[in-house]
Parts: sequence; C-alpha cells; structure tokens
Amino acid sequence: MTVTLTPLPVLDAALGAGWSVQPLNASGFCRTWRAQRKGSALFVKAVPPPRADVLEAEADGLAALAATGAVRVPDVAYCGAADASGAVVLALEWLELRPADAGFGPRLGRAVAALHDAPCPGEGRYGWRRDNRIGATLQSNRWSEQGGVSGWIDFWGRERLNALARRLAEQDGSADLVRAVAAVVARLPAFFADGYQPRPALIHGDLWSGNWGLLPDGTPVLYDPAVSCSDPEAELAMMELFGHPPPGFWEAYREVRAVHAGYAQRRGLYQLYHVLNHALMFGGGYRRQALALAQQLVQQVGR
Repeated sequence: MTVTLTPLPVLDAALGAGWSVQPLNASGFCRTWRAQRKGSALFVKAVPPPRADVLEAEADGLAALAATGAVRVPDVAYCGAADASGAVVLALEWLELRPADAGFGPRLGRAVAALHDAPCPGEGRYGWRRDNRIGATLQSNRWSEQGGVSGWIDFWGRERLNALARRLAEQDGSADLVRAVAAVVARLPAFFADGYQPRPALIHGDLWSGNWGLLPDGTPVLYDPAVSCSDPEAELAMMELFGHPPPGFWEAYREVRAVHAGYAQRRGLYQLYHVLNHALMFGGGYRRQALALAQQLVQQVGR
C-alpha cells in the first residue's frame, strides 16, 4: 500500500496550524505518523481512496464504544478526506501506555462486562450500521431479520462463517475447509440446545492483547475495534484464542455479568471465525488449524 500524502495540510486545516509529524511503522495496513504541536500529540493514520472505509469504520467503532461510557478508547480528533484524491486521514489521541499492574485484569474485566451490559442499537437484532474491517478482511454486518437465538444463528452462519467460507472458496486449496465450515453451519442450532439465550451487545470485535492497554492512571483502554451487536460470548472467545485475559479478569467480569455454563461448549464455534480470518489472510498453518477446529466442532455436536 502506498500513500504519498503528508498529513500536515489536513491537520493544519482541521485542527489549526503548527503541527510537525514523524513517520512511524506502526501498522501493516496504513501509513502512520506521530503528530506534535505545543505539547499535544496525535497518532495519525492515512489510507488511499480504495481503502477509505478502513479508517472511517474505525472512527465509527471508536465513537460507538465511547458512547457507551463503559470503556476508555482513544478520542477521535479528526477523520476525513486528506486531499482531492479521496485519501483519508484519521487522527487519534496519542496514548502513553504502561505495563500492566496487578489490578489491570480486574479493571479490564469490569470494563468489558459493563460494555456487554450497555444498550446496543438494532432493536434486538444482530449486526451493525455499516461494514467494517477485522484485520485486512472486510467484516460484513448486515442486520439479522430478527433477534433471539434464531436471529443469532442466522447472523453467525451468514455474516461470519459463510461469509469467510465464500472468500476461502475463491482461493486454491480450501475445498476441504469450505465443506467443513458448511457442516458446522448446518449444526449451529445444536450449540444452543442447552437453553442459552444470547442477547445482542456492542462488542469490540477484535479484542486480543494487542488491542488493549493500560494508561498511566491505571485505566484500561481499547483500540482498533471491529464492532457489531453480537453475542458477548463471541468477544470472550476471541480473548482466549491468542492467549488469555490478564489475571483477575474472569472473576471481575463475573461480578458484573454472568457467564453461561455452556460458554465452554461454544467457545470453539466463535474462535473458528477468527481462525478462518487468519487462514484467509495468511494461509499456511492457519488453514490446517481452521480445518481441525471445524472438524472438531462437528464431532462435538454429533453427525
């Protein structure tokens, strides 16, 4: 990806003159800079016109998370066109992060639980007001027609698992994986036979250790979202895929909201989406991991 622009003109025009910028190498998906002016600092991203939706969706997701009042996210200072070409600049509050302390896990647990308890738009349905990105992949968020278990099963099968399976089908060597995903989707009702009733909540959507941090005042902060109104269990499963939440997270989360006893049986179902996304982006071992997980899920609920 190449963005030849400098963000200085748009920063000066939108936020006042006097900014200086230092190029960073902080993203594989866009150009980045640190911008400074009179003791203020911003984290600035820019993308060319074909990828303008990436930063527009990020700004939308951060605004939605901030509006809940449940979690701290970087403030959006500016998001808009950089020049006549249609390139887009996103300027965010610069965050000074520090290593996690002993209380970070409990504070993160309470914040994420509060987010999952916050009201979510959509009148009880699943989805979001726009598509967004999870990594480099377009995440489809078309609203479900209804809420409840049936609406969630429809959304997870159509907008998550099948959406990625269609893209994998366009790549060579994925036929076995595509068939395995179809078998999982056909058995989705069985994963909810324990009486679990999902309720749509606003979730961060890509919540792993690379997307949370700790501010100097001890407040947890989240960034790089891929938001949607989804089952909170999908968030928890992602947090357990590439590591684990920090110590104390689970106890604090459960103090605010309960975790259904059947979550452990659905965890792999939700993790499959993210492993499929990595298979789509990187191939290799992730394809093998996704196939093994899909086959395991089919065996879990029986043929």
